[in-house]
Amino acid sequence: MTHNEVWRAIDMLARKNNISCSKLAVSSGLDATTFNKSKRFSVFGKPRWPSMQSISKILEYTSTTPTEFGHFLEECEKQK
Repeated sequence: MTHNEVWRAIDMLARKNNISCSKLAVSSGLDATTFNKSKRFSVFGKPRWPSMQSISKILEYTSTTPTEFGHFLEECEKQK
């Protein structure tokens, strides 16, 4: 599992629910900018990974099981 795959899986989860990543964040009780593409890397280019707390909140909001999210990750891995 790579940094890019995790972020793409979050993007897929938002699309599956017909909402933007920003709406996904806000609806899950997070800051609207939590999943912005501009925040996925630090100003020095170091990858920023989403926290488990953020992932847990979006899974709860979308009624997605960890197993289902794992399927998104697998799909992203296949798309390399």
